[in-house]
Amino acid sequence: MKLPPYDIFPSITGDKISLRQIQTSDIKDLIEISFYDSIQATTLPQATEMHAKINKDYFDGNSIHWGIVDKLTNKIVGTCGYYRGLDKGEGELGCVLLPQYKGQGFMTAALQLAIDFGINNIGLKRVWAVTTKQNNKAIKLLMRLNFIKIADLQDDEIEYEFRAIV
Repeated sequence: MKLPPYDIFPSITGDKISLRQIQTSDIKDLIEISFYDSIQATTLPQATEMHAKINKDYFDGNSIHWGIVDKLTNKIVGTCGYYRGLDKGEGELGCVLLPQYKGQGFMTAALQLAIDFGINNIGLKRVWAVTTKQNNKAIKLLMRLNFIKIADLQDDEIEYEFRAIV
């Protein structure tokens, strides 16, 4: 296993998007989708504080958090990453997209890159995700990416696990 932090923060490029480290200058564009421990930021100082906690988690080897960048416009459109379980050889994949970019394929492309990185670079044996039963778009996304439902959880949540196509 090759856990974070890395000598150079990994940037990953695909056809439509790239995943890169979030810069301080990006935070103002991400306030409405900035979360930490399921709490949403409402101000720039809160989002900045959350970003600092996310960076600390990365440097502690517990997570990796990318900004999703549209290659055509070079604008940051969302975030994704692994937020738990790395020390056990698994990763909980999470993602958030700015509302104006939904339905355009950005998150499918981002999660495909993140899954590949998790398995082939970090060495994860298991990739999983949790969403609510009401989040139909997230459920469709996970199923499109070859996740299968493995458990109903408390608080109306569902756990999905990635299954590689062999």
